[in-house]
Order: sequence, then C-alpha cells, then structure tokens
Amino acid sequence: MPFMSAYPTVRVSLLFLAIAIGCAFFADLSITAANPWKDLGNFFLGLVTPDFFSYQGLATALLRTVAFAFVGVALGSVFGFLLALAFKWTAVRVFCSVIRSVHELFWALIFLQFFGFHPLTGVLAIAIPYCGIFAKVYSEILDEVDPEPSRALPRGTGVVSSYLYARIPQCWEQIKTYTAYRLECGLRSSAVLGFVGLPTLGFYLESSFAQGLYSEAGAMLILFYLLIATIPLWLRRQTLPFYLAAAPFCLGDGFPIVWGNVSRFFTEDIIPAPLRQGDGWAGLADWFADIAVTEALPGIWNTLLLTQMALVLTGLITLLVFPLISRQFGNRPTRVGGHVFLVILRSTPEYMLAYILLQIWGPSMLPAVVALALHNGGIIGHLVGRQSSSIGLRPDAARGLSRYGFEIVPRVYRSFLALLFYRWEIIMRETAILGILGIHTLGFFVDSAIQNIQFDRALILIGVTALLNIGIDKLSRFIRGRLALQTLPTC
Repeated sequence: MPFMSAYPTVRVSLLFLAIAIGCAFFADLSITAANPWKDLGNFFLGLVTPDFFSYQGLATALLRTVAFAFVGVALGSVFGFLLALAFKWTAVRVFCSVIRSVHELFWALIFLQFFGFHPLTGVLAIAIPYCGIFAKVYSEILDEVDPEPSRALPRGTGVVSSYLYARIPQCWEQIKTYTAYRLECGLRSSAVLGFVGLPTLGFYLESSFAQGLYSEAGAMLILFYLLIATIPLWLRRQTLPFYLAAAPFCLGDGFPIVWGNVSRFFTEDIIPAPLRQGDGWAGLADWFADIAVTEALPGIWNTLLLTQMALVLTGLITLLVFPLISRQFGNRPTRVGGHVFLVILRSTPEYMLAYILLQIWGPSMLPAVVALALHNGGIIGHLVGRQSSSIGLRPDAARGLSRYGFEIVPRVYRSFLALLFYRWEIIMRETAILGILGIHTLGFFVDSAIQNIQFDRALILIGVTALLNIGIDKLSRFIRGRLALQTLPTC
C-alpha cells in the first residue's frame, strides 16, 4: 500500500527527470574559460584571505543594502496586507499575479528609465513585486484560520474589524515569521540591485570582480553572509521601529528625478513604434510578429530549458544536503558545519552566484543552472532537514544509507516535492532575469531592447515573461493538487 500510494509522486519525479535530461541535449553547458580551475582557486583564496579594509565605502554599501531592503519590504508588506483583505476578488488576484511575476531587476530597469539613479527606483523595484507576494501568502495564511471567532462578533462588524479582532490574532506568529523571512529575501534583492547601478553591495562586488580583486570581493561576501546569519541577533521587536524610522534617511540622495522623462516614457517611449510612426495596424502586426519570432520564442525556449534543468538539479541537491543538518544523521559538530554550509548556499542570491560562476567558467547556461540549483537546494534542504529532525524512529531503526533510503526519504518526500514545485515559479523568475548576464533567456532580450532604447519592445517581452511565470505557477498548483501535496507546506 505505501508503494502504491507513492507511485504517482515517483512517476511525476521520473517524468521531470527525463525532461531535464532531454533539455540538457539542447542546452549550451560548455565551460569556455581558459583556466577555470585557476580562477575558481583564486576566488576561494579571496574568500579565505578577505581584505576588509581595502575599500572605504564597504560600510556605506552594506548600510544602503539594508536600508533599501527595510523600506521596500515595509511598503510591500503594508500594501500586500491591504490587498490580502480583498484577495477573493478576481481582479485583485490577477493584479497581484502580474506584479509578483515580474522580477525586481526588471522593475528596476523600468524605473531607471524615468526615475534614473534615484532611491525611489530601488525602493519601488522591491516593494511592487513583494506587495504581490505578500498579498498572496497573507491571504493563504488568513484563509487557514478558524472561522468560528469571526462568527461570534456582533452583527454588522466590518471586514477590517473582523480581521483585526478575530483572524489576525490567530495567525499573528505565522505572519510575523513569514515577514521576517521576506526581509531576508529583501536583503538579497537589495544587494542584487547593485548590478544595475544602484549603490548597494552588488555594485561594488561587480566592480571588485571586474578588477580581479578577489580578496576585496571575498570580504564583501563574508560580511553579507554575516548580515544574513545574524538577523535574529540584530533584528528584535524593540529595535524594529528604530530601523524602520532610520532606513529612509540611509538610502542616499542619488540624482534628481527629471519629471519630463517620466511624462515622455508614458506618452511616447512605451507606445509601439508602428503607432508612433503612423504605420497603422498592418505595421503593428508585422512588428509583433518580428518580436515573437526573433526574440520572444527563442527567449521562452531558453528560459524553459534552463528552468527545467535547474529545477531537477535543485531537487537532487536537496536530497544530498538535507542530511547535513538532520538529527537523524551525523553528530553535533557535523550538523553545525552543515548549517553554516546551507546558510551560505541560501544566502547567496542566484544572480550574484551566477555572475561569479560566469567569471570563472565563461558564458553558457551551466553557471546559471548551478547557481539556481545551489541557492534553491540550500533553501529546500534547510526546510526538509528541519522536518526530518522531528521524525520519531524505533530504537532498532536502520542507520546510515539504509536509514536515509528506507526510513527518512519516504517520509519527507511528499513535503520535499511540495516545496520543490512551490519554488518552480520562483526559479522561472530568476531564470528569466539571468539573461542580463548574457545568457539568452528572456532577460537577455529585455536588456538588449532597453540598451537600444526600445522600451516598447522591452515592455512586450517583460509581459511575455510575466505570462510565462503565471503559467508555470498555475501548472505547479495543478500538479500539487493532483498529487494532493500541500499548497503551502508547513515545514
């Protein structure tokens, strides 16, 4: 019976494995660097010999990284909560799906065109997609609470009062925990915004790598890991109001906004070229066809290839690393080392890791696949490892590989699959944006259009990216539903 009940999950797993193997035959996974092992050695040497004093602006970069994260996440959580109260309306759900399906870097590239290098660009780039994410997750949390307390309220009680007095108190801890996790994500997003020119950690990290200053880059990475790992120490309920009040003043000034650029962007730049030039609807059809054939379809193909390979490799890495922190395996020192290793994996943004690997291995899909798999494998491995630690085994239970294969993996496999499919759409978002690094996913064509001042084409391609992400999210929900996996795993 257990085998029969597990058969659908095994069949789906093997299907996705076969698809990923098929994708590998069409993908460019070559290593083109002249001496990749030497470059990899120099990178690790920089990590073990960090130079914390060579760059005077390092403290300012970290401060602005934290400030952008706090302001962006705070705005996203407030407006996301308000949208969560109306999430049952179809228009609200569609709106939230669209804004969260566009990556923070795409939002930053859009806002750079009319706000320029102003702090508002970075804040909105984080706040808008996070607003959609918060709305979705908050609504799911609120829907799971016991409805009985709401029925006990006096007749005529408003919707807001009902949530404040009957629903939110029941799930406050879950809301607080998820918001804290999203702040950690916000720190990663804020750091990555530096790769498009905003004054956060990514900007200085890219500069150090470009100059071959690996010790300086290693120092930045170590400080970023420490910043993420010590969040429970420096982020307390008593200090949170101070951080929120101080963060807006630590964003920097940037360049002033030229409001004429804002007006021109909406009235001219994003209007399709055939309409601006008076070519009519026939010209518009040819323009759309050209975008579809030369940019959208190749971008979709490469995005799907990369996503499916990264998804399966994420699953394989998860199954390999979760025992590192599980109490069912090893001892206390090995689990401490495992925790440190997984903190590094999940704290390194995919974009940042892909950039590093591209410098070492050269331009191909391989750095992107490995970066996505390591980051997401670290996240899911941490969650599955925690869940496996709570499993009670008989005193005479098998040990070693037998315990892993016959006792633990079968018991956590459904939760593992739920988490993997839950992150499928997230991997797709990251895959698209990695095109900015030169990999021919949709992000490559978006970035090329923006560099050529073709904002109308860029917005069309960003819209294609959003629709692709929404489609993957729907497919993921369908598969989780058919396999009776939890929509939002509790582990």
